[in-house]
Amino acid sequence: MSGTGTYNNENTATPGHHDSNSVVSPGEIAIGVVIGRASEYFDFFVYAIASVLVFPKVFFPFADPLTGTLYSFLIFSFAFIARPVGTLALMKVQQKFGRETKLTVALFMLGISTAGIAFLPTYASIGVAAIVILSILRVGQGLALGGSWDGLPSLLALNAPEKKRGWYAMLGQLGAPLGFIIAAGLFAYLLSALSEKDFLAWGWRYPFYVAFAINVVALFARLRLIATNEYSRLLEERELQPVKVREMATQSRNILVGALAALASYALFHVVTVFPLSWIALHSERSISEFIVIQIVGAALAAVAIVLSGVIADKFGRRNTLGGLAMLIALFSFFVPSMIGGGDDGQTIFILIGFVLLGLSYGQAAGAVTANFKPRYRYMGAALTADLAWLVGAGFAPLVALALATSFGLEYVSLYLLSGAVGSLAALSLNRALELKD
Repeated sequence: MSGTGTYNNENTATPGHHDSNSVVSPGEIAIGVVIGRASEYFDFFVYAIASVLVFPKVFFPFADPLTGTLYSFLIFSFAFIARPVGTLALMKVQQKFGRETKLTVALFMLGISTAGIAFLPTYASIGVAAIVILSILRVGQGLALGGSWDGLPSLLALNAPEKKRGWYAMLGQLGAPLGFIIAAGLFAYLLSALSEKDFLAWGWRYPFYVAFAINVVALFARLRLIATNEYSRLLEERELQPVKVREMATQSRNILVGALAALASYALFHVVTVFPLSWIALHSERSISEFIVIQIVGAALAAVAIVLSGVIADKFGRRNTLGGLAMLIALFSFFVPSMIGGGDDGQTIFILIGFVLLGLSYGQAAGAVTANFKPRYRYMGAALTADLAWLVGAGFAPLVALALATSFGLEYVSLYLLSGAVGSLAALSLNRALELKD
């Protein structure tokens, strides 16, 4: 495969090549990446937690709790289906009107969708129309998140010092635990401060108001950042620009391998965040707010693990790190039934260990094989790889895991998680074989 290289060869220029011509440092780029990712993940987890605690009751009151939750998880997946569509559609907008216009469109789309959910009447008020509107707004969130790709993560990877690429790669991933901690903390507070009646009547809407405000501020901050001459020049010099969709069809193999390389991490993502919350809500007498606090502690451990992943990856290589963590996740999967089914102590151990493994693996999950793309295709390739990884690995995870666990037992959640680990190892092996062949 012409132009294919390992991650260590991704930055074809010397580390300081652009520093002499620009005032933009990797640390400055990292700030933009962290701001963007943290705001996206906060929005992401607000919706995810509401899908468990709120939507089954206020939008599907006609169904039993399990069925209502499954319906809610189905709508949850719509954003992941829409995300690559949003990426491609708004790339066309960027080609015609520029990067700033694209981000502005994404800003308004995301703001309207999130604020729309905050003000959406319930099933009791307008019937089936509430479910239809919720579905449309969820699709709108997915389209906006796909369209909000600004290229900063790729720019960060390309401008990071040669021996610190794993360290800089993990910075954007810190947005996941940070977003979860804030979203989960807000819900835990509301659950403890309000009666169930008040929480379901109006309290659940406040996190969506906050998500709307945070995303508006964050997207404007990113828009202001990339509109500067320094960033625009760096993006152009690195060829981080969209190409025609038919040209990207030639990169389908790289996109698929890249998406599957981190499959173990993305599968674990919802197995330790959304799925266990739904399992506790449906099948346990344990306090939901208490369990969320345990998850917050787990997310804090995940943040530490993400930082450690940067050190580990710089020493052993990002792909080796991903492969090693995939094997650990495979081993972890065998203990899922005994831990989740082992009462409060077993569930707590599952959450804490699971979040640590998630942090170590997810810290290096973004763009591990994007060096496979020639510079011309890297901008869209990185975006579509992330979209497909979320869709295949995480989009349907809560729905599938809950349906399998309830219908056939927790052992099938183990098989689901194990399949993700096997998929990652297979993709990494295939990528290595293709590189040796080419």
